[in-house]
Amino acid sequence: MPTDSTRPTYRGRFAPSPTGPLHFGSLVAALAGFLEARRAGGLWFVRIDDLDPPREAPGAADAILRTLEALGLTWDGEAGYQSRHADRYADALERLRARGLVYACGCTRREIADSALAGIDGPVYPGTCRAGLAPDREARTLRLRTDGTQIEFHDRWQGIVACDLGTQVGDFVLKRADGLYAYQLAVVVDDADLGITDVVRGADLLDSTPRQIHIQRLLGLPTPSYAHLPAAVNHHGEKLSKQTYARPLDTRAPGAPLHRALAYLGQQPPDALAEAPTADVLEWARAHWQPERVARTRTRPAHD
Repeated sequence: MPTDSTRPTYRGRFAPSPTGPLHFGSLVAALAGFLEARRAGGLWFVRIDDLDPPREAPGAADAILRTLEALGLTWDGEAGYQSRHADRYADALERLRARGLVYACGCTRREIADSALAGIDGPVYPGTCRAGLAPDREARTLRLRTDGTQIEFHDRWQGIVACDLGTQVGDFVLKRADGLYAYQLAVVVDDADLGITDVVRGADLLDSTPRQIHIQRLLGLPTPSYAHLPAAVNHHGEKLSKQTYARPLDTRAPGAPLHRALAYLGQQPPDALAEAPTADVLEWARAHWQPERVARTRTRPAHD
């Protein structure tokens, strides 16, 4: 954890997964995080969350970085990559295991779905393996005990968020059946290593935040300030993503997507900026950024 007192008090980050090219929904999160950091005189980092190789698209990580550069969203330091931090995740997991907070689970997804109640982010794990694996079962995943933990935090745009992890999530996975570390653990470790003070991201990740706060507290790590933007959705109400065929950003006239993202964020940019150079658009955005104009909703159509 960084301790250098000379570092800026604001340290933000943008952490896209390289599952495809940068699309409008990701641009909204990147632009808002960039503007928040620059307004505070702080640092803004970019980390490629390449934790799940089967879902990665070849060349997507480089394409995302090049698109950010084309849009003028320059970051501080070098871009980071989660795939290089497995030793840090292993260390954090071992610290939790040593305290008896982690246990092996032999349940398949089908078995959990068939025996669990619906929670805020999928089936609530019923605790089948909490007391130990059955004699005929082998460990598939490693789960973190929640033990009825109550999490409450204030989100910049979503207000007070409360979650009973035991009843709404259940004991959740820290290491998957394929041997990969789970996103919830990795993001906590990486944010702490970067000294992140403020997380700006889409509200599609809001339900993950209580789990991350739980891990932070167990590991004795600070909890950043959270600000979850309305997630951009298509006309079917689906989050923009590779799976919903979100179009890649067209950077041939980069002022246009920046202008559209600013409008989505409620900033009311002048129409003329849509055809302006990126430097002019970002200069206007930094001078006129008003976070209180951001909608207090969890989703919003991308065409608005």
